[in-house]
Formats: sequence, C-alpha cells, structure tokens
Amino acid sequence: MQVPAQFRYEKATSVEHALDLLGKFGEDGMVVAGGHSLIPMMKLRLAQPEALVDINEVTELSRIGLDRDTVTIGALVRHADLLDSPVVGEHFPILHDAERVIADPAVRNRGTVGGSLCQADPSEDLAAAFVALDAEALIQGPRGSRTVPVRDFFTGPYETVLDQGELLVAVRVPIRSSASAYAKVERRSGDWAVASAGAALRLDDGHITWAGIGLTAVGAPSFGAPAAEEYLVGGAATDERFEQAGVIAAEHCSPIADQRGPADYKRHLAATLTTRVLRRAVDRWRGRQAHRDPRDQEE
Repeated sequence: MQVPAQFRYEKATSVEHALDLLGKFGEDGMVVAGGHSLIPMMKLRLAQPEALVDINEVTELSRIGLDRDTVTIGALVRHADLLDSPVVGEHFPILHDAERVIADPAVRNRGTVGGSLCQADPSEDLAAAFVALDAEALIQGPRGSRTVPVRDFFTGPYETVLDQGELLVAVRVPIRSSASAYAKVERRSGDWAVASAGAALRLDDGHITWAGIGLTAVGAPSFGAPAAEEYLVGGAATDERFEQAGVIAAEHCSPIADQRGPADYKRHLAATLTTRVLRRAVDRWRGRQAHRDPRDQEE
C-alpha cells in the first residue's frame, strides 16, 4: 500500500490567506490544487511536505478575463474550463489543441493551468503553448507582485523561478497572433509527449511580422525556439520557410534518449512537428480570411 507521510492540511480562502499560510509553514508547506502530480509523489514518499495549503476555494484564481488586448487565465482554471472557453478558442486555438491531448477527462476536470506550469515537467504540454504565445506569469509573494515571461519561468526540469512563499496567480496572454496551432506525438492517447510543438504567428498580407514557437520533450531551452522565430520574422509564410524553421528549431534541441525513443528520433520529430504546426496555423488564418471575405459570402 502506498500511503503518504502524515501532514497538516489547511484550506485557503483568498490569495492573501494562502500567502500567509505559505509564510507560516515555510519550506515545509506546499500548495495543492488538482493534486494529480503532487499526491502520487506523496504516496511514493518522493514528496513529504509537512503541510498542504489547499487553494481550491480561492475563486479569484479560477477566472478567465478578457481585456482590450490581453486574456488573463487564473492559475486555478481547470483544463476542461480552458478547453470550453469561447474566448480562448477565438484568440488562442493553440490552447484548445493542447488541452485536447492532455491526459484524460478525469485529469482535465480537476487539473489546473497553474499546477501544470508549476510542475515544470519537461514533457508538459501547456508550457510549450504558453511559450509560443509569449505569455507572462503573474506571481504574488510576501514582497509583493512581479511579472515574469513564461520563457523565463522555468529554470530547469521540475524547477521554476518561484521563491519560497510565492504563488503563481495567473497567466497573461497578449492578443497578438493571427493564428496558432499545436501538435503532439505520444505513445498512447493522453500520455506524456514523445515530442510536441506549438506555433503562433502574426501575419500581414501573407508575411510574418511576429512568430512564437514552443517545443516540449525535446530538450529545447526554456521550451522555446528563438532562432527559428527570428528566421521566420519578415519573410513570407511559405512551406519552404516553414521547413527550414523546423530544421533550425531541431538543431537547437538537446533531446535525451529514454523509453519514449532515441535522441535522433526526437530531433526529427521536433523539425517535423514545428513545420506541421506552422502550416496548420497559416491554413487556419487563410480559412478565416476567406470566411470573412464578403465576395466569398456572396458566392
């Protein structure tokens, strides 16, 4: 039988209350929301916090808010809620793509956006998607609030910039992309990624004015591909350029061979999936442009 070590349980009712509790317990306290990663680790005694701070009743963290040019996604937003959000679907199709391939309905109904990011698993889907969107992590702690680009949020496998007593409260995503897409290769449905890629593009008359690329499970530094992004900006949205961007993205990856495949295979997937999501993003943009064209409506 796998049983966690004894721990104290506290239920926070607000962000301030949660921060007070985290300050009280210090290094011995951990936050729990969905618990799909933490609880199994506690059962195996890989994690042995002396106190858990439950934030499930902090409703201010479970909202999705639309501003003029940004969407703010609370850390407690469930995967299923993100997938069901029409605002997210309209502005960020990449997030709906990613949510559809995360685990299974049971996990998506309880797992949270903040929990996924704070776990910082190298095979995590939302990390690559938010990196592609150039999102920002909103953090609160005992010394006040701070904002960190999601690209800088991860400091290593299972490690983030969160200091002791700090809490990720939301992710803010700028509405700047014309189109986006996410694709994943997995051994079986709902599994961790063998490799995955996400892309977001700003297009003007068929030319790329801004690009974001995120990669998962292939050893991309901070889940990003800045060299491939730089190559794309200023050029035409063509298949040839997308293929070259995939090659560039793969060259900057350092995948590790494991039970999901050898390093060369993962590097090949990084190139292939990057090309695929770039094409899919542009196809979506072209489809929307055609739908909005009055001449097409008359036909």
